[in-house]
Parts: sequence; structure tokens; C-alpha cells
Amino acid sequence: MVETIVWTDAGVVMIDQTRLPREEVYVTCRDYREVAEAIRSMVIRGAPAIGVAAAMGVALGVLRGDDKFDTICDTLAGTRPTAVNLFWAIDRMRRLFESLRGKSVAEIRARLVEEAKQIRLEDIAINEAIGRNGADLVPEGKTVLTHCNAGALATAGYGTALGVIRAAVAAGKNIDVFADETRPFLQGARLTAWELMHDGIPTTIITDNMAGHFLKSGRIGCVIVGADRIAANGDVANKIGTYSVAVLARENGVPFYVAAPISTLDLSLASGDQIPIEQRSPLEVTHVFGVPVAPEGAVVENPAFDVTPHRYVTAIITERGVARAPYTESLAGLVG
Repeated sequence: MVETIVWTDAGVVMIDQTRLPREEVYVTCRDYREVAEAIRSMVIRGAPAIGVAAAMGVALGVLRGDDKFDTICDTLAGTRPTAVNLFWAIDRMRRLFESLRGKSVAEIRARLVEEAKQIRLEDIAINEAIGRNGADLVPEGKTVLTHCNAGALATAGYGTALGVIRAAVAAGKNIDVFADETRPFLQGARLTAWELMHDGIPTTIITDNMAGHFLKSGRIGCVIVGADRIAANGDVANKIGTYSVAVLARENGVPFYVAAPISTLDLSLASGDQIPIEQRSPLEVTHVFGVPVAPEGAVVENPAFDVTPHRYVTAIITERGVARAPYTESLAGLVG
């Protein structure tokens, strides 16, 4: 399985997801600013992977003595606003840093590096647990529809939504996958299909506007997606287009599952109305791989995420168990 991000003596090494599937290229970020730019430009993306990258960016900044600690954290926190894992990881590194006041510089640096490495290892184990907890929910002999990429590339390894699919296959279930292409950045067509094909899991790419047709057909047994932030009431922020898929799934009686780690929960927000939605460059919509596909000067809106109301969510699969409505109770119980 692909290694999304690793710590090395040379710096933080990550696969460049903007160049997949045409090229498998790894980049080395040698300071925290380069890590921040990699997050901002989506060289690395996916909420859990962004969290790991942020933790490693903090450790790298302190190790290199590049800047003041708060400046390092603020720079990384300013990269992308929606994925709460980013802020969770930075806060975890900040708490450790504060607990080490009075220690030697060498010890502080060593402890922060070890913490960042530990966050990566924990993420892989968490994803494997999510997979185990969700595998039983996947119907035998049916197709699973997924939107965007919530696999190894969106995490430190194994994946959340794709982790459930991988675990179901490992358990012997006969399933195949429909991957929404996920405009405008094409994470489904470029990344999800690439991952699953590498694993030998039968995968079919469909355009986003085909989802309703296939959900109506009876072929799809369930929808599984990841998440970038989940509010206390179970509202889910995920890649733009997820809300449409959830509504279509409900209309056609197809279960809609969200797979995400506990670190994606933001119980400080009562509902998804409070989740900040990142706005990205119009060029992602007007151009595909640098080729213009819209009239020059066309007005564009490009929100990167939408919010799916909790009433459309059948269950939320975490490493600590499966939450169901009412989510204000079940999610709080998982956090404990």
C-alpha cells in the first residue's frame, strides 16, 4: 500500500497527489513552510493526512529552529479551514510543547519529532479499526458507491471509507466499487480508482451526475464517504457533492455511511451551519489539467466542501464504534 507521508532525516516526504495517476512522484519538505504549502496546494490532502502533515510540520519547524513556535503553528493552521484534523494535530503538538517548558532544546525537539511520528502510526491503526467496525455494514454481492477519496492517500495509510471497503474485501465479501469522479479536482477518478485498482478491487469510475441513475437501479448496496468535520448533531462536512449523493441515497433507500476518526468530530459546533467552508480557485473549475473548458471571464463559484444534514446519515463509523441517531448522544458517548 502506498505510503502517503513519512518522516525522514531529510525532511517530511509525501507523495504528490496533484500528479497522480499519471506520475508517482514523492516530494521532500525541508521546512515547515514547505509543509504548509504542500497542504495548501493539495500535494497532500484528506483530513487525517493533513493532520499528520501539520504535526510533522510543527516538529520540523522546531527541529530546524526556523521560527517562533506560535508562528509555525499559525502558518500551518492558516492553510485550509474546513478539516478539523489540522487543528486537532496542531493543538496536540502545542500541548506537548507547553508541557516541556524548562526542558532542554534537544529534548523538546526530540519529543516533538517522536510525537509527530506517533500521530502517523496512530492514524494507521485508527483507520484499520474503522475498517473492522464498518465491514459488517457492507452488503454482500453489491456495489459500494464512494465520493472523493478517503483512502490511504487521504490518511497516513489504509483509509477511512476505503478502509471499510478494504476490510470488507479482506473478510471475504464479494463487492465492487463505483467511484464518483468528484469534480472539480477529480479525486475519485484520479486517486480512489488508482488506489483500488492497485489493490485489485473491481472499480468503475462514474461521473458525479450519474450517481442518481445508479442509486435508482438497485445495484448499489450502500454509500460510504469520509469526512473533514462532523458537528455535534451529526452534520457532516465532506467534499462538495456529498450532500447530493446523500439525498439521492435517501430517496432510493440506500444506506449512507460516513467513516471518520474521532479526531474529525468537532463537538464544539452544535450543527454543520457553523462549519467554515473553504473557497478554492476558480481555475479548478474553468480548467482541467491546465486546459480551459469554460469561456474566458466566466463567473465561477468553487466551494470545496458541502454539509450533509444528519438526517441523511445512516451511521457514522469510527475507531471506537458505530454511532447512529440521535447523534448528539451517540457521538458524545464515543468521545466519552
